[in-house]
Amino acid sequence: MADGVTEAPHALATLEHIVKSVVEKPDEVQIDVTSGDEGVSIAVKVGDGDMGRVIGRRGRIANAIRTVVQAAAVRDGISVAVEFVD
Repeated sequence: MADGVTEAPHALATLEHIVKSVVEKPDEVQIDVTSGDEGVSIAVKVGDGDMGRVIGRRGRIANAIRTVVQAAAVRDGISVAVEFVD
């Protein structure tokens, strides 16, 4: 986890802020970072009942979150993939 955090601090901080703002239970948000050959992969887990809030209708909120985090990752100079895990 430490590798991804040091490689993409802006992307991670942006993702954490947005997800915790959207859910009802921000204390239950878990973000796992793994670093690979293709960049950084971030898995987001939320509390019971909050996944629908993060995904949104037709995945619009999830896609918007991915877009904003990828834009923040440009500042870090790295490629980031965000996955929402049930």
